[in-house]
Amino acid sequence: MKGIVYREGNRLVWKYDDERLWIEPWGRDSLRVRVTHLYEMPGQDWALLSVKETEAVIEITEDAATITNGNITAVCDDLGRLTFTNEKGEVLLKERWEDRAVDVDMMATDNYARVMKSFGGSIPEAAMTFEANEEEKIFGMGQRQLSFLELKGAELELCHKNSQSSIPFYISNKGYGFLWNNPAVGTVSFAKNLTRWTAKATKTIDYWVTAGETPAKLIENYTEVTGRSGHFPHFASGFWQSKLRYRTQEQVLEAAREYKRRGLPISVIVIDFFHWKHQGDWSFDPEYFPDPKAMVEELERMGIKLMVSVWPTVDPYSENYAEMKQKGYLTQVNRGVRTQYHCLGAQVFYDPTTEEAQNYMYEKLKKNYGQYGIEVFWLDEAEPEFQHYDFDNYRFRMGAAQEVAGIYPICYIRALYDGQVKDGVEGPINLTRSAWAGSQRYNALVWSGDIYSSFRSFRMQMKAGLNAGLSGIPWWTSDIGGFWGGDPKDPAFRELLVRWFQFGVFSPVCRLHGHRKPSGTLPEIEDSGMFDFTTCGPNEIWSYGEENYEILKELLYLRERLRPYVEGLMEEASLNGSPALRTLFYNYPQDETCWEIEDQLMLGSDLLAAPVLYEGMREREVYLPKGDCWIDYYSGDEYEGGQTICCQTPLSVIPCFLRKGSGLYEVIKA
Repeated sequence: MKGIVYREGNRLVWKYDDERLWIEPWGRDSLRVRVTHLYEMPGQDWALLSVKETEAVIEITEDAATITNGNITAVCDDLGRLTFTNEKGEVLLKERWEDRAVDVDMMATDNYARVMKSFGGSIPEAAMTFEANEEEKIFGMGQRQLSFLELKGAELELCHKNSQSSIPFYISNKGYGFLWNNPAVGTVSFAKNLTRWTAKATKTIDYWVTAGETPAKLIENYTEVTGRSGHFPHFASGFWQSKLRYRTQEQVLEAAREYKRRGLPISVIVIDFFHWKHQGDWSFDPEYFPDPKAMVEELERMGIKLMVSVWPTVDPYSENYAEMKQKGYLTQVNRGVRTQYHCLGAQVFYDPTTEEAQNYMYEKLKKNYGQYGIEVFWLDEAEPEFQHYDFDNYRFRMGAAQEVAGIYPICYIRALYDGQVKDGVEGPINLTRSAWAGSQRYNALVWSGDIYSSFRSFRMQMKAGLNAGLSGIPWWTSDIGGFWGGDPKDPAFRELLVRWFQFGVFSPVCRLHGHRKPSGTLPEIEDSGMFDFTTCGPNEIWSYGEENYEILKELLYLRERLRPYVEGLMEEASLNGSPALRTLFYNYPQDETCWEIEDQLMLGSDLLAAPVLYEGMREREVYLPKGDCWIDYYSGDEYEGGQTICCQTPLSVIPCFLRKGSGLYEVIKA
């Protein structure tokens, strides 16, 4: 079973039978591993960018070989088994092999770390297994609807769904980060006895490992090889007003005018779905939006940007359907009818996995929206949201969905980003409902999808945002108040809305959105009594009663005072990948208590907040990290770090502390 091992340039190669294993440096203190049973190694780099080559130190002996890149070393024994260590010789990650031929403790089993098998299809399934560390803590893995932040013990799907963005990267408290560099549908299990990654269809096992003493160093290394967000435009740091649907041009303008009449800060207003005649037209319906140019110009005079919703669903009645089908720009199916989604009709999803299809969509958006000065787009349905997640039935031009589905949201947002950069748009920013590893390099503003209006859902969004940041996504937001449901007249929902707004003020992007009650009927079908889910009740900040309005108004003013600070954090993200929304341990990795805190957040390094996450809660405990002194935003009282204090939380209060010496307290209290 001994393999052949040799050096090939800057790469260590091990071969046995038809298996080929490559290990090579890829970025600082990092190694990329690839395995295939094909004659030649496939050339896709997927999430990884080409980076400046670093010289590896490779040593080959009779029994083993090592490859070292900075602070990380991979040891490959003569049987091809891999172990990764840091500069201290500590084991970071180790493949899990149970081979009774070589391990006397495994008399009844043959379990191999790297497995690739074909089960009737042309593309193999794969499994990659590592040893578990019972004391390990794992964070990241994208944006998921979970009641917990730390992921050890969890099994996760590797696929996108509405409100679930699968970004297969995690950081460990053991001082390493790991990227499963594979867009295939699969699973990962962080079990007590093993960590196992699977892919339903793949030609390679491909992963990347980095070493670093702090979470910040791991994120810096990761975003160096997957990319970083660019310039964050000034308008994006302000308040974004949205709801399920402003049905007409006049409704949009009246909402904006009312904000201005009241002297309220607002930076963006949003036109959501069904402002079009047919899905896939990607244009305004002139019956309801008769003069988009005048609408945009009036909003601009008020200092408000307009964002419009774009769906990748294409209706057969759309003016673009026939041409897109002819040119191969629509997602295919392997069996059954081609309809992949039902929403007021039967639609097929746009296939953005080729450069030609990306250019096609961008030119449509440029023609139908760009001519009016619209440069901010909302890429909804970005998973895409198949009616049924039967990934074995769908295929793209790039490949079968089971093999490449993870890449869809990157291709979708790249269609806009590349076009806007080419046309000189400064700091393009587009909202998207899904993301994969590397989405941040296309200035993706990710939001957590169509989540419910409940305190349980609210608690999940906080954890989703924190783990998204630890997955390389610094631009993130949620629907303040939740998307599904919420009656502006209901006292219980009003409380939820205020508590969520308090969290939104300290989020990277502060955006109000939701499908509010009462849902209604369209005027033209009122007599028939037919229900129309595309209309909704009010969702402006004055819609929730006078008492709450005063609270929300003060929160808007607070956000305005925070904008320079937020923009500074976004500049930092563009330089080193740091998330704006952070866990406590990101800033204080030496404080063991910070690794246990899941219900507090930090906005950058100077602001700590403890959102009120339960209905009726009027006090809560707050832990203040060691090593700094903290100033209470409301009282000005000072507290030494390393202690837990009890804070009173009437409806108008979210516990908030500023790091003494940062100068932020003086700025936002001015």
